[in-house]
This record gives sequence, structure tokens and C-alpha cells, in this order.
Amino acid sequence: MNVLLDNLGLYGSGFLTTIQLFVISAIGSLVWGTVLAAMRVSPVPILRAFGTGYVNTIRNTPLTLVFFFFAFAYPRLDIVRLDFFTLACLSLITYTAAFVCECVRSGINTVPVGQAEAARALGFGFTQTISQIVLPQAIRSVVPPLTNVQIALLKNTTIAAGFSVVEAGGIYQNLSERGYDVFVGLLWVAVGFLILVTPLTVLQRRLEKRWSVTR
Repeated sequence: MNVLLDNLGLYGSGFLTTIQLFVISAIGSLVWGTVLAAMRVSPVPILRAFGTGYVNTIRNTPLTLVFFFFAFAYPRLDIVRLDFFTLACLSLITYTAAFVCECVRSGINTVPVGQAEAARALGFGFTQTISQIVLPQAIRSVVPPLTNVQIALLKNTTIAAGFSVVEAGGIYQNLSERGYDVFVGLLWVAVGFLILVTPLTVLQRRLEKRWSVTR
């Protein structure tokens, strides 16, 4: 307990940054991943090609390389100067969105084709059909895999510690410098992540139970 009590400020600031990284990246990846899923089922060939190419490329690229690109290659493009926290969020959004896309796309495939055909018969365009008819039904069937993707995102935030973002994954470095037992410190980090993951699991079960009845 001494390791935790003596370093409450360190743990607090580290996990606060982790939560901020997770919330921003989760929202961004859900939005961008859903857009990519819509592209992959779009009737426009160039959009389908872009969505497919993006997903296949990012899913087969290690997350660390994505971080390296935003941390070292992006600044050389001299477009917009961004701090490391923002770059870390962009890295996580870019990577996680590919997995969100595949989850949402699998959900779209579970919606009967007749639903889209009926919408088109009523004069709905593709955007209206996908946003108002297909996606509301698709999301309900992919709550478990989407939750797993977000849990993986939460754990992936620890990689940001290697790119000058002080979050939970980098606590052990500070503990080592202060002479504390790093192993015990990491155990408390694990407990912290367990506490953060539990609400996501509970939310998943409640949504799954609620929407299974609605469906």
C-alpha cells in the first residue's frame, strides 16, 4: 500500500490522462469507423476501394508504427503543429477505427436486404438508408465485439507512454526513478485498468440484454 499511498498524485495524473486518451479516442474511432463501414458498403466504387484499402492496411500495421508515423513523420509534413497528446489520440483513432469498421460492417451484413430495398422503394437515398434504417439495427447486434474493441483501445493507451505522453503506462518509469518497487507499482496499475474495464463490461451486458428484448 505504501507504493500507492506515497504516489497517489502520480497515479491520479497518470490515470486521468489515460481516461482522457480513451474517451477522445473511443468517440473518434466510433465515428470514423462507422463512416468507413458506410464506405465499404457504398455503391460508389471509389469509396469502397478507399474503405477496403484503409482497413486492410491499418489492420496489418502494428500500432507502434502508427504512433511512430504521427510522432516523427507527421511533424516533417509541416501541416499543423500538434502536441504529443493530440498526436497520440490521432494514432489511436486511426488504428482502432479499422477494427470498429469491421465490427459495424459485420452488423450491417446481418440486416436483411429487404430493409434497404424497402427504404429505396420509399425514395430514401443511400445516406438516409444507412443512417436511419440499417445502422440502428446493425449496432444492436455488434455491441459485444465493439465493447471488446474499446477495451483493447483502453489497454493500447499505454503505448502513448513511449511517446512523451504521461499516462498510466508510464507510471513504472517514475516509480523506478524514485526507488520504489516497480513490480508492486505495476500491480496497482493493473488494478487501475481492471477498475476502468469493469464499467465497460457492465455496460455491454446491460445494452445487450436491453436491445435483445427490443429486437
